[in-house]
Amino acid sequence: MSTPTTDTTTADREAPPPRSGPLIAVLVVSAFVMILNETVLSVALRDLTVDLGVSTTTVQWLTSGFLLTMAVVIPTTGFLLERFTPRQVFLTSLTLFSLGTLVSGLAPGFGMLLAGRVVQACGTAVMLPLLMTSVMRLVPAHRRGATMGTITIVIAVAPAIGPTIGGAVLSSLDWRWMFWIVLPLAVAALAIGAAWFRLESQTRAVPLDLPSVLLSAVGFGGVLYGLSTVGESAGGTHPVPPWASITAGVVALAVFAWRQTRLQRDDRALLDLRPFTHRSFVVALVLTALLFVCLLGVATIMLPLYLQTVLHTSTFVSGLAVLPGGLALGLLGRPVGALFDRFGARPLVIPGAVAMAVSVWLFAALGPGSPLAAVIAIHVLLMAGLGFMMTPLMTESLGVLPDHLYSHGSAILATLQQVAGAFGTAVFVSVATLGSADPSGSPDASGLRTAFIVAGVVGVFAVIASLFIRRTPATESTVPTEASESTEVADAVSS
Repeated sequence: MSTPTTDTTTADREAPPPRSGPLIAVLVVSAFVMILNETVLSVALRDLTVDLGVSTTTVQWLTSGFLLTMAVVIPTTGFLLERFTPRQVFLTSLTLFSLGTLVSGLAPGFGMLLAGRVVQACGTAVMLPLLMTSVMRLVPAHRRGATMGTITIVIAVAPAIGPTIGGAVLSSLDWRWMFWIVLPLAVAALAIGAAWFRLESQTRAVPLDLPSVLLSAVGFGGVLYGLSTVGESAGGTHPVPPWASITAGVVALAVFAWRQTRLQRDDRALLDLRPFTHRSFVVALVLTALLFVCLLGVATIMLPLYLQTVLHTSTFVSGLAVLPGGLALGLLGRPVGALFDRFGARPLVIPGAVAMAVSVWLFAALGPGSPLAAVIAIHVLLMAGLGFMMTPLMTESLGVLPDHLYSHGSAILATLQQVAGAFGTAVFVSVATLGSADPSGSPDASGLRTAFIVAGVVGVFAVIASLFIRRTPATESTVPTEASESTEVADAVSS
């Protein structure tokens, strides 16, 4: 039994710094604005194909290219968070994002717009691991679930309501206003951060391994480029065959992984892969990948396409249709986090995976005559299932790691989220294009149904994987004390 002195020492050790709340709030708000841009253009894909004179499979690179850039940059954040202070990383992140937003708003054509999106993504990529790493270091273990529930609003709800905001803007304004509205928010966040954002940290002169950066870019870029050009190659030839690009990417990723295992022996790895030695981390990582395939591939890309091309709704209506699901996902964040703090991941993840799988198969049963109310209801079910999965998986995956691997574990997790989202976007758009009966190759009801069936198979795999989540035993770090329970109740009331 612990003595009173030991209890006091433990409490003092676990108590968060006095300014942890404001620091996390600044990070959360900044990240929300940035990640919102992942999907804000999804409802504008049809308009952009006409305005910019490009195909559907080309214009979707405004979304998947954003995700791909993040996947290439995020592996470097393990190095960045060790080499530079959180303040330096924060200010650089928002500066890049603001610059990319300005370039996108001024873009006269597809090339410059894509370049602006890439610069935006570079800034966003750095913010995600900074946010997750800061939470793991500032928040005591028994309250991480509730705090990660708040971060769910950033990682999941921002892209989920992106189509709603995009549809509202497009109903009366040009697509460039999607960037003009965001720019002052980004500049304001940058100014606030420059004025008072401070977070104590220790840095060390870690060398940047340029071959690893190159291998990462070639690997992720090759795989995603190949997947995205599958649909385009169906209508004709392409300079680089999809299979060649995918093969080159897989080989580069294999060499990248081999190089990291050698460099990490001397603590010089760009991305330390030792988190993969933890079983709970690997299981949560697989489930997170499947989750983001459905979130970004189905909910934010395929569903708006279905609403506009099959049900012939306007961009404004299609944006409003996905709003209830986005709100449901946001409202579940903190309650699910609090439940995780008490009961662990397994009782939440399994029913969440089942709800996700069922909802995607229901989407596959929809057709041209399906009522809009049914689409909204199924989308709410999908978002609720994702809500029960996301917070437990993020907290479970990072919570099993030692402190010195937090930055690399969060980088791996964030990288996989973006790769999975880009993978889902590329595969589902390509499947919908290949399965379309439209001579022009544009996705129709038949092609979209095929894509939803493929997503349903992904959902089945998620249900199977969820059965491998361990029952987390109650430990001193996960069982809240009486004082912490009172704090959590107060937090729940205030939220």
